[in-house]
Amino acid sequence: MRDTPSLSIRHMPVRKVSGAIAAPALDTLSVEEPLEIRIIYGAENNRTQKNISVTMRTPGQDLELALGFLFTEGIISGKDQVENISHLIMPCELNKENIIGVELIEGFIPDLLKSDRNFYTTSSCGVCGKGSIAAIRTVCPYSNSADEQEITLLPEVLYTLPNQLRAAQQNFAVTGGIHASGLFTMEGELLLLREDVGRHNALDKLIGAALAGDLLPLNQGILLLSGRASFELIQKAAMAGISIVAAIGAPSSLAVELASEFGITLLGFLREDRFNIYTTNERILIPISHEN
Repeated sequence: MRDTPSLSIRHMPVRKVSGAIAAPALDTLSVEEPLEIRIIYGAENNRTQKNISVTMRTPGQDLELALGFLFTEGIISGKDQVENISHLIMPCELNKENIIGVELIEGFIPDLLKSDRNFYTTSSCGVCGKGSIAAIRTVCPYSNSADEQEITLLPEVLYTLPNQLRAAQQNFAVTGGIHASGLFTMEGELLLLREDVGRHNALDKLIGAALAGDLLPLNQGILLLSGRASFELIQKAAMAGISIVAAIGAPSSLAVELASEFGITLLGFLREDRFNIYTTNERILIPISHEN
């Protein structure tokens, strides 16, 4: 698949105030635009087109975003179910490529009832009515129980990740207003990074890229989130088979419950010299503490 280049930043006039002095200047902002994802499915002579999602995203890697979204929502279980994926150019769009059409293979009928949510999302909200943790298990293709995965990780590796992520965030470097998801090896090497104004979009882009590259499951990698760890992000990580999720910010209570259910090691408040372990702590090799 080949994505169509899109501008992800925009320069806009502002007045910068310093003390009692105001002066005109240009500020660099991350672009936020709607993306509609449509699927086309059914028999050759009876194709159905359905709008699945409208999400506010940063243009760029739109094809990965659509592919990752359909996978993490359980609508498709593999890229072999996708015949074609492309931007749809509509006359009223003023040359903006804000609709993705995903053609599924002939005869494949997605089970849309498995995704029991309203597929309208925003850059700050993901789930918007998602069902129970048990409902997610019905579509999750991978398992990450600690008994099945003999994975151990030294804290020293984790401490190197935030700076690597920040250094690789080209969009954040110029705008200061965008999220990122990064996939690292167990030795701390950065493999994939995607940015977006929506934290869930950034992760869908990353998982979409991994799916397109036949890299799933990602059970031998570390996922680093640039912000907090929400329920939806852990759901997407579970769908991709990710076994270790670290966040720069805090997890929510439901994110911790979901990570525990799926055997995911969940870390929060990761800095250069500290972090919290919320679930499955046996994967992290911590020196013996003499605390009382």
